[in-house]
Amino acid sequence: MNNIRRYVPLNSEDENQFISIVRTTNVKRRQFIVQPNFVCSYQTYVLKGAFRSYFVNDEGVDHTIQFAIEDWFISDFNSYISQTPASLFVEALEDSIIQQISYDDVEKLCTENQKFERFFRLVAQKSFAFAQRRVLSNLGKTAEERYLEFKSLYPSIAQRVPQYALASYLGMSAEFLSKIRKRLVSKS
Repeated sequence: MNNIRRYVPLNSEDENQFISIVRTTNVKRRQFIVQPNFVCSYQTYVLKGAFRSYFVNDEGVDHTIQFAIEDWFISDFNSYISQTPASLFVEALEDSIIQQISYDDVEKLCTENQKFERFFRLVAQKSFAFAQRRVLSNLGKTAEERYLEFKSLYPSIAQRVPQYALASYLGMSAEFLSKIRKRLVSKS
């Protein structure tokens, strides 16, 4: 509820309305909560743990799209919003506890309560702005600059996720990321 209160004020009736549609689940490391070709019916909020979303291209190479740790949302948002088959995997990187809310319940909640309409709109806008910054970073920065930026913005994620996943997110091989890390250590 604290996440929502950062965006909109809630009274006890609002809280009860929201709590009634939330499903809390334990997820084991390496378990998938979204898989390609199945419609993503839930937005997922991470209470504890870490996740990544990724797709696998025709050559079998995976490309990490997003990480999520405590207090972040993750999903295949295209599938969720359009209610069409997913193209992403969403995988737990650690044993985790999540809260999920279904598409139908969110739509009904937003229709009934303007506060939640505002909350989900603001979260979507923030996510879009983040995605745009990431695209600009990928297009305009070197691999080393992207790594240093990520490490500066998200130090806890950089330490928690496997090197192959971080490299994939940054658009490089794990071997190249290892070379960057070694070069940076030797500079200091």
